[in-house]
Amino acid sequence: MLPVQSLDTYRPLGQAADDPQIAEAQRREFFRQLHRWLRSGHTVWAVCGTEGELQRFDELWTEYGLSKRDDEPQPVRTLGQVSRGFLIEPAKLVVVTDSEIFGRTRSQRPRRLKSPHASATRSALEIDFTDLSVGDYVVHLQHGIGRYLGLKVLPVETRTTRSGREKTEGGQECLVIEFGTRDPEQEPPRLFVPVSEAHLVSKYVGTGKAKPPLSILGGKRWSKAKADAEKAVADLAADLLKIQASREAQLGHAFGGDTPWQREFEGSFPYEETRDQWSAIQAAKQDMERPRPMDRLVCGDVGFGKTEVAIRAAFKAVMGGRQVAVLVPTTVLAQQHYNTFRERMAEFPISVELLSRFRSKKQADATIDGLAAGSVDIVVGTHKLIQKNVRFKELGLVIIDEEQRFGVLHKEKLKMLRQMVDVLTLTATPIPRTLHMALTGARDMSTIETPPQDRLPIETTVIEFDEKIIRNAIQRELNRGGQVFFLHNRVTTIETMADRIRKLVPKARLIVGHGQMPSGVLEKVMTRFINGEVDILLSTTIIESGVDIPNANTMIIDRADRFGLSELYQLRGRVGRYKHQAYAYLILPRHAALLSDARKRISALKQYSKLGSGFKIAMRDLEIRGAGNILGSQQSGHITAVGFELYCQLLKQSVKRLKGEKVERRVEVTVSIDFLALNPGEERAAEREKAKPEQPEFEVRVPRSVAASVDGDEDKTPAYNPQPEPRDVGRVPAYLPFDYIPDTRQRIILYRKLAQLSNEDDLTQLKAEIRDRFGPMPKPVERLLRVAELKLLAAPKNVTSIETRDDKIMFTRNGSLITLSGKYPRLAKRTPDGRLGELKRLLRAL
Repeated sequence: MLPVQSLDTYRPLGQAADDPQIAEAQRREFFRQLHRWLRSGHTVWAVCGTEGELQRFDELWTEYGLSKRDDEPQPVRTLGQVSRGFLIEPAKLVVVTDSEIFGRTRSQRPRRLKSPHASATRSALEIDFTDLSVGDYVVHLQHGIGRYLGLKVLPVETRTTRSGREKTEGGQECLVIEFGTRDPEQEPPRLFVPVSEAHLVSKYVGTGKAKPPLSILGGKRWSKAKADAEKAVADLAADLLKIQASREAQLGHAFGGDTPWQREFEGSFPYEETRDQWSAIQAAKQDMERPRPMDRLVCGDVGFGKTEVAIRAAFKAVMGGRQVAVLVPTTVLAQQHYNTFRERMAEFPISVELLSRFRSKKQADATIDGLAAGSVDIVVGTHKLIQKNVRFKELGLVIIDEEQRFGVLHKEKLKMLRQMVDVLTLTATPIPRTLHMALTGARDMSTIETPPQDRLPIETTVIEFDEKIIRNAIQRELNRGGQVFFLHNRVTTIETMADRIRKLVPKARLIVGHGQMPSGVLEKVMTRFINGEVDILLSTTIIESGVDIPNANTMIIDRADRFGLSELYQLRGRVGRYKHQAYAYLILPRHAALLSDARKRISALKQYSKLGSGFKIAMRDLEIRGAGNILGSQQSGHITAVGFELYCQLLKQSVKRLKGEKVERRVEVTVSIDFLALNPGEERAAEREKAKPEQPEFEVRVPRSVAASVDGDEDKTPAYNPQPEPRDVGRVPAYLPFDYIPDTRQRIILYRKLAQLSNEDDLTQLKAEIRDRFGPMPKPVERLLRVAELKLLAAPKNVTSIETRDDKIMFTRNGSLITLSGKYPRLAKRTPDGRLGELKRLLRAL
């Protein structure tokens, strides 16, 4: 066995040198060692994780003058993942990795999201409008807002029609929806919506805690609300696009491509980027390289890596000779960002400064002077940055964290900034995917939905104030070397609480922090906690705003019933930022356990402990703050009036229309085909044809060549018999059978997808999905998909109704029935499947 030797003696990796010049000298010496190995006959492999790192390795090799002679051996370069380099002397083999080349250790993260909660996270920002529970408010597209009462299978009834045939109805599953009534004495009317029309119903999501009034069936209020929302949406889309257009017309600064230092800086990120994070970084850098000012919004759950996107954009701006301002809502967060930026850029000659109330006047003045002179490259600060006395020599990029937390005046100033420089806005307020899609083209947005690989969901426990549980929780965290947040949101009684905790855990080092302290004292408190000098931070909600302390993984929230859901979610997101299991304890007083509102909020929080579930949380509280923040508060009323999903659909259409793009207008096609049973229980066998009476001998039979083709191949043009005898072919099933898809919710989702198809590609994808998930398709499902195809063919030709009655084909276009030479086209095939083929060919021929 060959001995494997570490490269630590040649390239020690541990604490990076504080002085960039020393770090550079160490690297240069290591490269010379690689060159010596090559000249002594060793094979040297350079293994890097990305193309950019390999490119930087080449640049350094050339920069150090090691590639001058062509006849000299060169290192073998390759992409790969090796944690550390090694030397096998007997085999004369040296393997070096990006760790030795760039002088840092990388925390390896598998590229694929293996854990179930991580892969589930991607869907957390999808609002599931089909996820209905009994009692939920729903929106019916034609009738308005109602209350969902559950599913019901209608009883099967048989009645005789005028023509003497028996017609079977019922047996179908329906969603039962209760609507409003003008007379409180009357029982509210109910609407039975067949599952096959479930696409007309979606969950109602508003913007506040108020319950919406139920619509009255046949009343005018719903159509008026829809019309008002449509008008408001058109105005909003016009405003958004006007801002977009004026920015397109403005000439900004176009930054150059990535520099060698940029590649090296990005290579020094100690983790592997998640897919969403990588695309957000690329989008921001591409925006900066365009001549128009950037205005990009990056949304992502707490701790999903938005800051790294900002850091790379800032580095690019500085490399392009411009200054960067990082604007944050609170002083504590400013300190944290300042530390992060300084730490990441320590190896590069970049000057990072802080401007907040934690700084003395002398320090602040020096920073302001440095900004005006151009000696300060990046400044992190609170609203002090927007004051009149702050002047920049060459401002190129403004990064705004949690813009919605700034006041109106500050926001106006930020609006002015947007027209002149590149702006990157970060927010942890989740943006629903539906809204994101609706705003595509009107607002540049990136969403980061994937959690870092090794992150675990937070374990949430609801308790009454129990000293034993609290002591055990604190002790368990301290035993594993962690820290504890204890949240008590009453400044008047915070010291009393501090005494109680000190008695519970006498050995723990406790410190108190709240917003009424002098700024210097508060800074010291937070700094000591961040540096790990104390074990427990007892504070008010000052810790809500983005403070990142990976070592604090237990949070205890006193009187959790006094907080709103989104606030609780943000607070709880302060723990679990690292790979340790995090715990959150929500303390309720005894009587609060009975308050239904508080209980609902807290059960929602426990239910959505999954990562990235911020939006589902906001949805449960019906507070789409993300929507309000982006669209402005005046739109909230319209979202409340028509529900969120319909609002987003209207917005999407308006944006497309104003941009001059083709709006795929959905033409609703009604289908009434008498040989198909679209619901269970409507099937009927074909009646046997009566024997024809014997014909008289003297009748002359004229052979007709046309009739011979009647039962030929489906693809030939149907023969239209001038006076045919109607043939009964029965009614065959064309729906999703219970035994093929037993789960009702899955059936509703598929019916919705069928109704929302807009082109034949979507239909092909849906077919493949059904086959993949549920196995080979039975005949009823195939027919249902063929009916969907008929609708897709009819819509672009303005055919609004497809009806068959006996052998007659009745298509309605632009309000009138289509006839050939004054007569209805006729069906000639004897089988339902053959007849579907005829309808398809006729629609194609229109």
